[in-house]
Amino acid sequence: MKKLLLIRHAKATHESGYIDFERPLKPSGLRDAAIMAGRLKEQNIIPQALVASPALRTLATADVFAEHMALARPEEIKGIYDAEPEKLMEIINELDNKHDFIGLVGHNPGIGQVLYVLSGQAKDVPPGAVGLIEFDADNWEAIRPNTGKLRYYDSPEDEA
Repeated sequence: MKKLLLIRHAKATHESGYIDFERPLKPSGLRDAAIMAGRLKEQNIIPQALVASPALRTLATADVFAEHMALARPEEIKGIYDAEPEKLMEIINELDNKHDFIGLVGHNPGIGQVLYVLSGQAKDVPPGAVGLIEFDADNWEAIRPNTGKLRYYDSPEDEA
């Protein structure tokens, strides 16, 4: 069985002076990422590895999750940045089969769209939201639309 934890980056600044790729997390975003990582840890939802967009806000979010969950530094995958669901599906299909549970940190609208494509569940995916999808598959190449089951969903906006 393969498990995919989709994570939307936490709240980032919209102040002028930053190109989109270099927007940092707000202090509230750093706090929300830590809260979400803590909630996942309490539920024993801990991926074996993280992959992330190389944008500053996604890497910062992934680093907070990695730190709280005692994981290795996230692998940067350039294609996650600004990816459409089709591109995210390609990336998911190419994930390393040595891991059965991977966290993917990315951006909306792609994260929300691929959550729907994989699970058939339409969710509002605010900054910092997470969704755990399980697949009855032995390798990432076998993951297809509507083959996953959404087992857990949470966001910083939801009460703990």
